Amino acid sequence: MSIDLRQLRFFLTVAEELHFGRAAERLHMTQPPLSQAIAAFEAALGAPLFLRNRRQVALTPAGAALLPEARRLLDAAGGLPELVRRAAAGEAGRLALSFVTPAGYSMLPPLLRDYSAAYPNVQLVLQEATTDVQVDDLLHGRIDAGLVIPPLPENTQMRTQERLDYLKLQEEPLVLCVPAGVLKESGPIELAALPLLPLIIFPRQSAPALHDAILSCFHDAGIVPVIGQEAIQMQTIVSLVSAGMGLALVPQSVSNLMRPGVEYRALAGPAPLVELGVCWRLDSASPVLHGFLELLRK
Repeated sequence: MSIDLRQLRFFLTVAEELHFGRAAERLHMTQPPLSQAIAAFEAALGAPLFLRNRRQVALTPAGAALLPEARRLLDAAGGLPELVRRAAAGEAGRLALSFVTPAGYSMLPPLLRDYSAAYPNVQLVLQEATTDVQVDDLLHGRIDAGLVIPPLPENTQMRTQERLDYLKLQEEPLVLCVPAGVLKESGPIELAALPLLPLIIFPRQSAPALHDAILSCFHDAGIVPVIGQEAIQMQTIVSLVSAGMGLALVPQSVSNLMRPGVEYRALAGPAPLVELGVCWRLDSASPVLHGFLELLRK
């Protein structure tokens, strides 16, 4: 059987008053229709909810068991209009957000703090992923937004550029990450002054702009690097450097990732800049997403 809120409200009012006349007055109705409604409710439930005689009305064990649940359901129903209002305003709901590793060491922590303060009733679902994975997840509706390194890889079947939008958020320079003790001098370093160590780098498929920017640094210095390892996670790249497997160029924010056996150093001269931004589906109607983008634009 189905129970409607009107039946629960009638029951709760009688249970609180334990008097059909006073309950009817509270409900702005006459007593006979209220008595009939309660009798029909009891018949539908298959158990009496009230003991009635000429002197008093009392709850049966079944009625006493129903009372707290009736209050809970009516309280929850009373909150539905506010819940709907908050959801329509982007103040409640769920935001699935992916991010590249450098964002996790730079913009992401303050962004999450500010967003959670502004929208405390939104559930954040976070996932670390490379830009190519994020674009695929966006096109298939698995996430709402992604913090990515442009350019966005083109998906010819799903027309990436026609379906996604992008907002630039920050730029940061590349810095050198080397095993501790390798560098004998202090201060910014020339690539040409480095010892011959293998290069640990992102695969081009996962981050073509970052991959190409790193290689261009070496080519501009007249060096043809030997790629020793490829890894898609910054933590893995730094760990490989810590193990003495080679050196790397990483976004400056990654220097916040301190590991034993690793040293970070600025490059001498202008260093290539790595851009970070947010990407989302143009056809998304999510109020939660729109609230997130509004906060970013501020």
